[in-house]
Amino acid sequence: MINSVTILDYIGTFAFAISGIRLAALKKFDWFGAYVVGLVTAIGGGTMRDVLLNTTPFWMHQPSYLICTALALFSVILLGNHIIRFKHTFFIFDTIGLGLFVVVGINKTLEFGFPVWVAIFMGTLTGSAGGVIRDILINEVPLIFHKEIYAMACVLGGLIYWGCYYFGLEPAITQILSASGVILARFLAVKYKIALPQLRNIN
Repeated sequence: MINSVTILDYIGTFAFAISGIRLAALKKFDWFGAYVVGLVTAIGGGTMRDVLLNTTPFWMHQPSYLICTALALFSVILLGNHIIRFKHTFFIFDTIGLGLFVVVGINKTLEFGFPVWVAIFMGTLTGSAGGVIRDILINEVPLIFHKEIYAMACVLGGLIYWGCYYFGLEPAITQILSASGVILARFLAVKYKIALPQLRNIN
């Protein structure tokens, strides 16, 4: 049975896969390399989450996540001139995937009976770890470690989820508000150049 979390999971998978494949295209990877980058971007965070939850990684139960990544690859191939050249494509898809995966990670962790603070951590891991692996594969400094509000946007989304959960809001409303909080935080941080202070070099 497909529920709202499953739908968010697939949309997030597609969005994150697009962001990874788009960066791989800019690095002139071949189709297979681009697929691998898109796949690890899409499933990396969730895989780490499931390992920590001591359960079989979600994508090993069904091939739909691999297929979803393949569809993202073909979308880039067929619409490459529009997707790759569009200046803000990476940011848009990466931000959408981030917000949706935070919700998926929190929801799954709560289903396993862990407290909310653990769920917020797992939601942040689900949203951001795939991007870290992606950036390492394409030889870039992971976005989470510099420049923009990234992981902190996930934490904010987690806190919104906790607030809605505490006050007993409907699950669908909780999920929408939490994901929207992550997405809005990312957009505002980039638009107004909001960033955490950089650690100064200590000699």
